[in-house]
Amino acid sequence: MKRSFAMKATILLLALSLLALLAMPAFAATPNERITQSVGVIRDLSSQDDIETMADLVKSARGVVIIPKYIKAAFGIGGAHGEGLILRRDAATNKWYGPSFLSISGASIGLQIGVQSTALLLVINNDKGMEHFYGDKFKLGADVDIAAGPVGRSAGAATDINLKASIYSYSMNEGLFAGFSLSGSLMSTDHDVNASYWGSSLNSKEILNKRATAANIQPLLSVLNNLIKRAGN
Repeated sequence: MKRSFAMKATILLLALSLLALLAMPAFAATPNERITQSVGVIRDLSSQDDIETMADLVKSARGVVIIPKYIKAAFGIGGAHGEGLILRRDAATNKWYGPSFLSISGASIGLQIGVQSTALLLVINNDKGMEHFYGDKFKLGADVDIAAGPVGRSAGAATDINLKASIYSYSMNEGLFAGFSLSGSLMSTDHDVNASYWGSSLNSKEILNKRATAANIQPLLSVLNNLIKRAGN
């Protein structure tokens, strides 16, 4: 009995420690750090052989969200947290707007253990999906539909299966590229980080209507435009 109680107490302590780890301020990257890390994410994705479908989706996207480090920690009870940015895109002119900075968090219960870091790319497929990023927070899968992104070399057949999804999500983990499920996760605007980057308090919609012209965002736009070139014809 004492051993059983001690085991349960240990598991609870580890679970609380892991969840506390997710909430630590150490996760708070500066705007420039997020941009630099996002460049690395897109470069890693662009090096994959089977991204033609994803590139085709980005080519027609209303915007993209990049989360360089989505940390999942679990010991029976699990939590997840990530920080990143969103850029809006005008597909007709290939002009980019933003960035606005945001965070994503989630929780889960089940047979799980460990800590995992995953890089994420969310492709916003339509205006309905984009509109949710103009507010303060919303839940993926509840307020807006999201699906694990299709992969492969042929965009047409793969995306016809689920073209109604407002957002597609992709992951990079230890060199592996795949679709990724984020249903149930909460997306929130990082107002303090936005104020730090832009030098004033602007809401998300105001930010996402500002052209991305700053020098520090150009490397990210460059790798995104190179990714679009990987799209099928």
